[in-house]
Amino acid sequence: MNTERARFNMIEQQIRPWEVLDPAVLSLLAAVRREDFVPSALRSLAFVDTQVPLLPGQPDGPQMLEPKVEARLLQELQVQRHEKVLEVGTGSGFMAALLGHRAQRVHTLECVPELARRARDNLAAAGVANVTVHEVTPAEGALGLPGEAPFDVIVLSGSVAEVPRELLAQLKIGGRLAAIVGDEPVMRARLFRRAGEAAWSQSDLFDTVAPRLAGFPEPARFRF
Repeated sequence: MNTERARFNMIEQQIRPWEVLDPAVLSLLAAVRREDFVPSALRSLAFVDTQVPLLPGQPDGPQMLEPKVEARLLQELQVQRHEKVLEVGTGSGFMAALLGHRAQRVHTLECVPELARRARDNLAAAGVANVTVHEVTPAEGALGLPGEAPFDVIVLSGSVAEVPRELLAQLKIGGRLAAIVGDEPVMRARLFRRAGEAAWSQSDLFDTVAPRLAGFPEPARFRF
């Protein structure tokens, strides 16, 4: 595989058509080696428009999101160099690496010990030194990282039924949170902004489907 040609095609054929036009985001996607964050056995999928399983033998387990989804979320969050970021759902560490290149400091939470170790190794190999990977339980991950709050940006790298108020409360006023919200077959990427001490706005970005983040509450469902 011609890696650089595949990376170029990913950006031009998948990411740009998804309205990702920010030159800084596109340059970052060209520079950060996505293939180094993909499991070695699935390296051929690094630039394909698909989710990539992160644990062997668990095709329905944690996934690396499609390149276009990661790129669009990164663009919409408009992370600035002075900002502090929280990510929930580290996975292989690729999104954390992208965030680390944009932000001053990134904290990322992972509840699968194997993935937390792999993400630390991947980030170190990529020379990303401003990202801290926290290994947490699923229940802890759903509560964010109150000891480091408030954050300028929070991103959930997976889907949830709804965003807990505990996470929204960890945003600074003016801060942004991106999450994929809802249930299959259609979920929506949604951007929240904190407008005041007890005021948030939200806007829908695009439709997609993503694996559930562990530990987040599901709404009670009526059964006959």
